[in-house]
Amino acid sequence: MNTRPQYSGITLEKVKQNQLVNNFIEAANEYLGAVGYTEHGFRHVSLVAAVAHNTLLHLDYSAPMPELAGIAGYLHDVGNVINRQDHGRSAALIAMKILKEMGATADEIATIISAIGNHEEEIGDPINPVAAALILADKSDVHKTRVRNPNMIAVDIHDRVNFAAERSFLRVDNHKKTISLEVTIDTKISQVMEYFEIFLSRMIICRRAAKFLQCNFELIINERKLL
Repeated sequence: MNTRPQYSGITLEKVKQNQLVNNFIEAANEYLGAVGYTEHGFRHVSLVAAVAHNTLLHLDYSAPMPELAGIAGYLHDVGNVINRQDHGRSAALIAMKILKEMGATADEIATIISAIGNHEEEIGDPINPVAAALILADKSDVHKTRVRNPNMIAVDIHDRVNFAAERSFLRVDNHKKTISLEVTIDTKISQVMEYFEIFLSRMIICRRAAKFLQCNFELIINERKLL
């Protein structure tokens, strides 16, 4: 359903200029690095914001929905500044306070924080278009640049799969009603089966998110359609 929250004029660019937001993103990424997680900093959140925004834009969602998806993408991981556990819920609460102070409307805040609170595959659901776009954007970011220490790929499957991913791209085709995650994997580093071993739950929620947006989800690895 193409709902249209009352629009305050808040934009992704304004959120990107918020120093508190940026301090939290930087600190959260540092904390995750300390416990061995892949990169979750400005590269990741900026990419997720862009992909979430463009997903709704390509599907002809009216303003402000693509902009709200971009904002949700930029803010979705700030909860990691508190703890990795339930970081989606923490991020939603942090975002609520920040967005209110920035003058966002209640409708905008509700749409954004519900999306952020539902982006984790273990507990999330694509409950609105912004949530669906955020899920797809977040789960599609698998790439070698996210690996902090390449020396760990021999013992850490998450690092190994990410390090093997030379390219990932989320293709949205409104005419065919398909959303395709295209991944190129160096199979000398990691086999395709390892991708499924750690990311199957992510692909399941991506399929649900695409269905919410009235599209079919496809997974294409090394130019072969697997889902």
